[in-house]
Amino acid sequence: MKYWEIIIENLRNAGWNCGSMATTDAKGRSIWVVAAEREDAGRFIVHADEVLTAFMELQAVIHRQLRNVNSP
Repeated sequence: MKYWEIIIENLRNAGWNCGSMATTDAKGRSIWVVAAEREDAGRFIVHADEVLTAFMELQAVIHRQLRNVNSP
C-alpha cells in the first residue's frame, strides 16, 4: 500500500469523503487535484505536482482547520 493510499484510508475512517484526479494545467503540466468533504467540517481541495504531495497537503489543511475550530 502506498503512503497516499494510507492517507485516504485514514481520512475515510474519520468520516471524510475523498477523491482525486490527475489533469493538466494551462501550460500542459500534469497536476493532481484532491478533495475531501465531511458534513460537519466542510470541503477542502488542493492541487500539487505529485499525488503524495497533494494528499499530504490535504491532510495538513484538514488538521490545521480542525485544530483552529477546536481551539478555545
